[in-house]
Amino acid sequence: MRRLLIAILLLAVVSAVTFFVEQWNFFAPGPAAPKGKGTLVWIKRGQGSAQIAHQLQDSGVVQNALLFRLGVRLRGKNAALKAGEYAFPSRASMADVMGILAEGKSIQHKITVAEGLTSQMIFDIVQRDPALTAGDKPLAVPEEGALLPETYLFTRGTPRGDILARMRNAQRRLVAQLWPKRAAGLPLQGPEDAITLASIVEKETALPEERRHIAAVFINRLRLGMKLQSDPTTIYGITKGYPLGRGLRESELAAATPYNTYVIAGLPPTPICNPGKDSITAVLEPGSSNDLYFVANGAGGHVFSSSIAEHQQNVALWRQIEQAKTQAPAAASAPQSEQVLLRGSNDTAPSAQPPLATKAAVHRHRRHRRAR
Repeated sequence: MRRLLIAILLLAVVSAVTFFVEQWNFFAPGPAAPKGKGTLVWIKRGQGSAQIAHQLQDSGVVQNALLFRLGVRLRGKNAALKAGEYAFPSRASMADVMGILAEGKSIQHKITVAEGLTSQMIFDIVQRDPALTAGDKPLAVPEEGALLPETYLFTRGTPRGDILARMRNAQRRLVAQLWPKRAAGLPLQGPEDAITLASIVEKETALPEERRHIAAVFINRLRLGMKLQSDPTTIYGITKGYPLGRGLRESELAAATPYNTYVIAGLPPTPICNPGKDSITAVLEPGSSNDLYFVANGAGGHVFSSSIAEHQQNVALWRQIEQAKTQAPAAASAPQSEQVLLRGSNDTAPSAQPPLATKAAVHRHRRHRRAR
């Protein structure tokens, strides 16, 4: 009996010592970072605690993988360890390492998509991001105009398809929020029309304060049955949204293509880019204006007008500004039959287009463009 008591006592002492040693070891400072003030470790999805422990040991974050795994198991955190990319501070204890993994304090990467990019351009940006992964499903370029441009945060290893899905869902939520609050009487058949028009507004101006005014001009034109005559739509039909590198030619403006709003009536068949929140809002809540025309003002913005006479005066002023900037017109190098148009704005009236003296003298509805 005495021997049994001694054995039990010794076992209790050993257990207590083991417990205190384990506690001390688990909470004691860990190894110094091999380089710098911390160590980056990427824990991939699907890794178990044993794999995680050995990866931490191999990276120099913990001294002993077995002790780390034992400590995690004793504290019931085996299933709590999360995948992600982590920055472990130099000399972090095993307790600190476990806490970081359990709380999922992984490094956040970001991908920024600018307003006005096409779906193909956004798809290419997502494909090139080294912190994203391929995922299990093959990817296709989203339909034009289906994504919401902004900055998205993600952790390393996120599938590219997940990011594209987030962009798509973000736009759906935004439109679902804005569409019911739209202004009354808009000549739009549904949210799809709103996105298409917003994509044109997005490409027409880079000034936030102008978007609602530009939207009003196009809304007024749609109500009157006037052609939109927007350069960006015509360019999209030629290059799918990539820079043209020059001015539009008369033959291109006269070509009957689905996206040439100098020829077709109403909206083009699809958006021409992915518009941002401000452009979508501008279309659904346009400014109050009777204007039908706008032309560049030489300072980065536009001058608006409601009459053809006033508009032609604005165009003339813009041409003076253009001529002062350069003595070599862009049209000089083009063949006579394919003159590159030096345009300021549209001078069509709601009912008819004025007679043409020469084709190269026609002024279109929007600001004069330099080479694209």
